[in-house]
Amino acid sequence: MAQEVVNPEEQVVLGEEIDHVRLITLNRPRQLNVISSKVVSLLADFLEKWEKDDNTQLILIKGAGRAFSAGGDLRMFYDGRTSKDSCLEVVYRMYWLCHHIHTYKKTQVALVHGISMGGGASLMVPMKFSVVTEKTVFSTPEASIGFHTDCGFSYILSRLPSHLGEFLALTGARLNGKELVAAGMATHFVPFEKLPELEKRLISLNSGDENAVKSVIEEFSVDIQLDEDSVLNKLSIIDECFSKDTVVDIIKSFGLEASKDGNGWIGAILKGLKRSSPTGLKITLRSIREGRKQTLAECLAKEFRLTMNILRTTISADVYEGIRALTIDKDNAPKVLPPLSFARAFTCACGICWHS
Repeated sequence: MAQEVVNPEEQVVLGEEIDHVRLITLNRPRQLNVISSKVVSLLADFLEKWEKDDNTQLILIKGAGRAFSAGGDLRMFYDGRTSKDSCLEVVYRMYWLCHHIHTYKKTQVALVHGISMGGGASLMVPMKFSVVTEKTVFSTPEASIGFHTDCGFSYILSRLPSHLGEFLALTGARLNGKELVAAGMATHFVPFEKLPELEKRLISLNSGDENAVKSVIEEFSVDIQLDEDSVLNKLSIIDECFSKDTVVDIIKSFGLEASKDGNGWIGAILKGLKRSSPTGLKITLRSIREGRKQTLAECLAKEFRLTMNILRTTISADVYEGIRALTIDKDNAPKVLPPLSFARAFTCACGICWHS
């Protein structure tokens, strides 16, 4: 089969045309394949072009190095903080890309190893087939830094069993590959050592027939068995606590559960929850719960409004302080707005972010 590298001068995303197969590689390994404006633009261009190409039947996407993608480029947002709409175009394009992936007409397979967080995970969860390994790590930690769970995740997480979506969105708790399959956010678990061979087989299949693609993946996939201490075995506790009406009540209920025998797993998660941005937590909780009644398009439109108003500091400046503490100074000591600002911030969120 003839192989052609598309736009080889563009190194942050590689696009290869291999007969009827198209292979996308996120290629910023030293930055854990974070999603910059250039990455968004190239991904959108590739996917839009190939969806219209009759010769394209199967899309594969993977990450170079030890990560699939660690999510959005936080430094890009931080550097643009003095010009509040500097990121408007890239945010809009990213949400368009998320919708495009959800509704894509060609068969897509994500080969996911390593970190897959936030916006990075939005490139794998919606695909027809998402293959994970024992090295896969998923998380949506945005609320902790004063942001919110975006890129379609107010739609995705709100449809998980019980109140698992609220738990993941508010705590940023990590799921491994087996847990992703069990939760319905990945379709197959394949041992990491077999992933390169699976990629070769899918390329040699040279077809986008869903049944054929599924059969090939299933040759490599194995049945999963959750670890005894998996959070997915704690759904009764999660449901009890994260079904509460408010963030304050959720934290209080979770704290009570932490004091009970056998619940030592809660301690570290609760500590992180208490250190998170109060504003980010409140906005995220409402967004997830509204997401249950919204379509994908409605969720993305809502998330776009929230994102732009957060970046404009319409609500608070928590997000920039959170990014500073996490990625700029790396002191992990954000000075977020105190709980007393909850009412004012949330009123602002409801009146402006939800409806502007």
